[in-house]
Amino acid sequence: MDKIYFISGIDTGIGKTMATGLLARSLRGRGVDAITVKLVQTGCAGFSEDLEEHRRIDGSGGFPEDAKGLTAPQIFAFPASPRLAAELEGETVDLKRIDSCIAECARNHEVVLVESAGGLDVPLDANTLSIDFAAGRGWPVILVTSGRLGAINHILLSLEAIRARRMRLAGVVQNCAPGTDPRIDRDAEVTTNEYLAKWGFRCPLVRLAKVVGDEFPDVDVKEMFA
Repeated sequence: MDKIYFISGIDTGIGKTMATGLLARSLRGRGVDAITVKLVQTGCAGFSEDLEEHRRIDGSGGFPEDAKGLTAPQIFAFPASPRLAAELEGETVDLKRIDSCIAECARNHEVVLVESAGGLDVPLDANTLSIDFAAGRGWPVILVTSGRLGAINHILLSLEAIRARRMRLAGVVQNCAPGTDPRIDRDAEVTTNEYLAKWGFRCPLVRLAKVVGDEFPDVDVKEMFA
């Protein structure tokens, strides 16, 4: 099992936060000491709403690292890319701080799940895309997708980006897409599996059930975190 995993998605609003929380919950339910980190939070002032959602889902009750700011090391108020949100506050994203915070979390826990901001190619600063930040550190990727209309294009572009950087893809998580024609949803799953095989990715595709209230489904994490 790797120590740090990069949870990213094919788009903004694709369900990365829910997927990250459910993965952490399922790992913890199997006795794995897992903690989540939000790489960069935008659209919030002074707190990370995504991290709060992780804690609601994962059943941990919170961690000392939360109070120290280690699990949400960069927070900006404007809801945009980290690069733009930081620039609007006269700042730049502090990549060294992010590295330091994640390293401390990794020293204290078996697994760290790092949720990205937006999709794979979102810019952190003028020189660094989120995917390149993760690739440079050797983190395996867990790609969050959906079966909604138009998703196949984003899925295949994301897989191509991961493949081009020779990153390890630990798994694909397909979120529930309410209101989508079931034929389109199924076609997204079938097509994703076809290209995973065609492009040499040896990893599972796991479908997430619809979450209702605080009834959180278990996720089969055995192959993803082998």
